[in-house]
Amino acid sequence: MTSKSFDSGELLNRLPHKPGVYRMVDAAGDVLYVGKARDLRKRVGSYFQRPADNAKTLAMLRLVQDVQITVTSNETEALLLENNLIKSLKPRFNITLRDDKSYPYILITTADTFPRLAFHRGAHREPGRYFGPFPSAFSARDTLKVMQKIFPVRQCEDTFFKNRSRPCLQYQIKRCTAPCVGLVSQQQYSEDVRHALLFLEGKSGDVVDELVARMDQAAIELRYEDAARYRDQIASLKRIQANQYVSSDSGDVDVVVGIKIHGVACVQVYFFRSGRNLGSKTFFPRVANDDDELLNAFLPQYYLRNDAARSQETSFIPPEILINSDVEDSELLAEALAGQAGHRVKVLRPVRGDRVRWIEMAVSNARRELDTRMAAKATAQARLQALQDRLELDELPRRMECFDISHSAGEATVASCVVFDRGGPLKADYRKFNIENVSAGDDYAAMRQALERRYTRLKQGEAQMPDILFVDGGKGQLTQAESVLKELQISEVLLVGVAKGADRRPGQETLFVAGKPAPLVLAPDDPALQLIQHIRDEAHRFAVAGHRARRGKARMTSVLEGIQGLGAKRRQQLLKQFGGMQEIARAGVEDLAAVRGISRQLAQRIYDTLHPDA
Repeated sequence: MTSKSFDSGELLNRLPHKPGVYRMVDAAGDVLYVGKARDLRKRVGSYFQRPADNAKTLAMLRLVQDVQITVTSNETEALLLENNLIKSLKPRFNITLRDDKSYPYILITTADTFPRLAFHRGAHREPGRYFGPFPSAFSARDTLKVMQKIFPVRQCEDTFFKNRSRPCLQYQIKRCTAPCVGLVSQQQYSEDVRHALLFLEGKSGDVVDELVARMDQAAIELRYEDAARYRDQIASLKRIQANQYVSSDSGDVDVVVGIKIHGVACVQVYFFRSGRNLGSKTFFPRVANDDDELLNAFLPQYYLRNDAARSQETSFIPPEILINSDVEDSELLAEALAGQAGHRVKVLRPVRGDRVRWIEMAVSNARRELDTRMAAKATAQARLQALQDRLELDELPRRMECFDISHSAGEATVASCVVFDRGGPLKADYRKFNIENVSAGDDYAAMRQALERRYTRLKQGEAQMPDILFVDGGKGQLTQAESVLKELQISEVLLVGVAKGADRRPGQETLFVAGKPAPLVLAPDDPALQLIQHIRDEAHRFAVAGHRARRGKARMTSVLEGIQGLGAKRRQQLLKQFGGMQEIARAGVEDLAAVRGISRQLAQRIYDTLHPDA
């Protein structure tokens, strides 16, 4: 059923039997839908010569007042034009892929004397080798973290590297060999870089073979410390092979599956490069009728990017794309992809072998993602989305940490670290830090000590690095956090200081975001502020609980417990012999030494502890 003022018969009479693109237009001149056609007259006529087969098409046809066409010379040109028009016009009845950002890569600056490993996003202008794309910043940085444990290649910025006079913390925790101050030869460093390149090329088996040979040679030459280092590298590589390789194939493949449950569509993309699973990316397109239409619309929008950064990502389109349902004109799509990629591309639906299992794995994960999405509370998603918008993040934060300090006039100072992910608090990952050797009431020093201890452990692989680090406090606490993360060469974490208002009432907080010249003040009912308050309050609760437990333990602990050489049995013996602490305090050295198991020296130590002014 179409609009009464629209004459579809007249339109069809003037349409050619040629390939091209058509645009459904409403009364206001807005484009409702963009489609491509091998034969414009037949394709457009199919909308008006038979009843609409779904509610979406029926709703669109009720609004149509005109159909505009563009004839192209061939079907490939029509496919490319359709993709560009969908992205520029964003028609309401087309399936829309919202994520159009450049994907992250790992860069090795091979042109440098001492190359560095780096996270990279954007145009590939800097000389070096690029590896990727990775499905998210998290997966790229996770790979960098794993590599730093195995290959001690620097990851610091050149400005940091060129101005060192002594090794940094990375050298102390054995994550770098300190080429900045000449503690490693260029030849040895080049070997580490070569192994890192082989690993990223999917040739970790070659690296293992070389390291095994070196371990054996070091053992023969009695260089046991070197042999142990090679052994640890081999063990780490074996674990990575077991975790990340799903096939012995060494090619580049993407697995793309689309499903729909209860009206919600999901597309899952798995990246395999050099036979290694780099992870997956999940999309939730806005509109979809069935799985076939979902992939028909998704694949061109996803792969045929026309931005400058993507045009230089030569490895973004792999030679093989595996899908879970047949798509229209798959050969035409493959031809268009090959034209952009510069190499042959196949779009296939596998029916047997390992590739079918890959498809099944991707479909299973897509179903789980849909279940999680539909089960999640709308308020939690809205808060995360609002936080992403307010802090101008590229993607929803995966992991957030918040620190707070609690003490009573400087007594029993405790720092708390709470962890949240997209589903809420991760209480198993909470940590408390008993602060020592700082001036009573010095919250800045306490915050610095806690952050140093926490993020040194994260650099060593104890847990995942967060996307956002909140610190309870203003510019002072934020400055401490910036200093610690700079020293540890952690650049991927966004720092936010949460300062209370003048009368410390909720809703009056001021946010100090690292790198932003002006503070951020959100409305009291802003969902992003509500999420930050939740995280901050949880950190405060956990810190207070930790402080009270530590203070209570200190007040209940006997002074005898701090005396060296006086164990639990001897303390018990003393208490039995004298009947309590008051009588022990009144006893002299000779009386104490008369107790079985208490030597003269220990008795003197006990006496001195109980009489510090004597």
